[in-house]
Amino acid sequence: MRTHRIRIDPVLVQAAIAAALSFAHLHDLAAAAGQDGWKAWAYPISVDLLLVAAWRRLRSGAAKAAGWCWFVVALVASLGANVATAGLLDLGDVPAWLRILVAGWPAVAFLGGTLLAHGTPAPDRDEAPVTPVTTTAPALPAVDPQPAAQPAAAPVPPALVALARKVADDHRTRTGTDIDTPTLRTRLGVPLPLAESIAAQLT
Repeated sequence: MRTHRIRIDPVLVQAAIAAALSFAHLHDLAAAAGQDGWKAWAYPISVDLLLVAAWRRLRSGAAKAAGWCWFVVALVASLGANVATAGLLDLGDVPAWLRILVAGWPAVAFLGGTLLAHGTPAPDRDEAPVTPVTTTAPALPAVDPQPAAQPAAAPVPPALVALARKVADDHRTRTGTDIDTPTLRTRLGVPLPLAESIAAQLT
């Protein structure tokens, strides 16, 4: 019977302790700034979520400027709460400017989270894909390469005649001469009898 040993990662333990302390400092600062009850607990959650969203954007490798911008904003909010609750600020008499910053944080966090979650980074100019312009020939009917002798030639689809006319015009523009039947057959990829019928309609 195997015994599974639980390994404790010191880095994860340290990260959990730091997160708990920062969470508590943000809660205390929000409560001191007049955000009592559940609102005081929502502030640290908001800051942590913005940090995670910014970190995910940085890990994605796209639009790093936006990721770094909102990561720094959330980090400053977290560090500011840690410093403010370290005895440098009288939590019983919070200044008006700090109350304004705390009250305005939800709008800032909402804006940052929305831009990070739903913003689509524009592709680089050098990496923008170039779509080649191609001419697609219409679907051709299945034709037996060696048809049996028929008393009359089968009618040619108008779409195929139109395509052949474009090919003939292009050939005349490039070479100055009319296209012959073998060349037309090669360009269209059709059997010789069908190419002859098409050529007859081009003259």
